[in-house]
Amino acid sequence: MESRPRRNFVDGVRARRERHRERSRVVRAAAVFAGFVVVLAGLAMIPLPGPGLLVTAVGLAVLALEFAWAERLLERTVDRMGQASETVRRASRVQQILLALLGALAGAVFVTAAYAWDIPIMPV
Repeated sequence: MESRPRRNFVDGVRARRERHRERSRVVRAAAVFAGFVVVLAGLAMIPLPGPGLLVTAVGLAVLALEFAWAERLLERTVDRMGQASETVRRASRVQQILLALLGALAGAVFVTAAYAWDIPIMPV
């Protein structure tokens, strides 16, 4: 049985697909390119600090406007996000605190590395 958030999300993508198909080829090609870039960024964030599954789902939602395979993969990704959310909810308070501290530590390491090696965080 499908969960309500998954069904709402995927139904929204299906509804937008019809409007998207009426756009020009240039806009559709740009959407495909942007979708692949966002998916690659999300995949890179899965082992690195960041919202990897969420970003991947956004990229797949853009690709699902054009490709049926992306919609199927999007459904599986949304399911995986639900499983991950449930795992966090079932974790003990100590595990949740440790996970939050680990995320804060990863962010601090990133900021320190950016400062130490003069990595531009925002384009200026």
